[in-house]
Amino acid sequence: MASIELDRVSKRFRTSVALDEVSLRVASGETVAIIGPSGAGKTVLLRLIAGVEDPSRGSIAIDGADMADVAPERRGIGMAFQNFALFPHMTAFDNIASPLTAREASPDEVRRGVESVAKLLKIERVLDHYPRALSNGQKQRTALARALAASPAILLLDDPLRNVDAKLRFEMRLEFERLLSEQGATTLYVTQDYREAMALGDRIAVMDEGRFIQVGTPETVYFEPASTDVARQFGDPTINLMAAAPDSDASGDFAAIGGVRFGLPSGAVAAAKGRDCLVGMRPEALNFEDDASGAFAVEAVTPLNEKIVTLVAGSDGTELLVSRPSHEAPRRPGEKVSLRIAARDALLFARDDGTRIDVGAARIGS
Repeated sequence: MASIELDRVSKRFRTSVALDEVSLRVASGETVAIIGPSGAGKTVLLRLIAGVEDPSRGSIAIDGADMADVAPERRGIGMAFQNFALFPHMTAFDNIASPLTAREASPDEVRRGVESVAKLLKIERVLDHYPRALSNGQKQRTALARALAASPAILLLDDPLRNVDAKLRFEMRLEFERLLSEQGATTLYVTQDYREAMALGDRIAVMDEGRFIQVGTPETVYFEPASTDVARQFGDPTINLMAAAPDSDASGDFAAIGGVRFGLPSGAVAAAKGRDCLVGMRPEALNFEDDASGAFAVEAVTPLNEKIVTLVAGSDGTELLVSRPSHEAPRRPGEKVSLRIAARDALLFARDDGTRIDVGAARIGS
């Protein structure tokens, strides 16, 4: 195992800035999932750590040793990138075996290492195929198997399941959690799938425009997003965000949304004083109440296997998405409903820059 430390790392390409003073410490054996939109700098970051690219400024250390003059092959890193990078003149077996043969493993060690990861990734039947005869999914798994075969101290995985079909992706996500635990490697796992990030990451690092905008446990990132940009990346359907002015009376702090009072965490009014605000409510935190005189009308109902997503609208046109388990009776279009939410589940953001306003009501893990 090996730790990774990035200290104010930047990368420029002519006039564009791919990374802007990024700092991060990854402990030995830790898995950090990196998530963000296309162009956020995720792949560039992995390439710098691997030594494929050099930083414009800042330092990268592995186990406390500066990597500035260390060649990629001497960094103890296993890599799997989106573009596969398979050797076209080698079979899948030989591609997977390449890191083992490079360190002069015995033929038996090579065979066992290749067959072990090939079985895990379900590519045993194509080991004698050349890359041109493989599907994109098989190429992706072959590249991933090559990264895993030599049990490296550090794994850099760039969306390794992206080209895998949905069923296998789900199965491999479950296997990955066990595999990473067994290998004990320090892992940076890039993905655009928030479920994958939350399932695999000990911590999640959210990137945008070449910077980390939040780093924390999956629970922290989900329940206490640093901004509306972070909040929107986690959850399906996405979080409801409505302009509202926090207010208070004898019953506590609240916000009027769609003509209805929704409770806010205690301290919201004081924390938001003098600021225009957005109130965030995750669809699964909203609950229906039977009320024929309800202030919201059901506009559309979408069953999605394990859940039912309902679009409702208030008298002023305010629309909210509500996500409930599929065992609950579905609502009917045109039906009048009331909504409620636990005050602690409501989030408050500054409207001007989208940053979360901390009202001191932690929701983590509950």
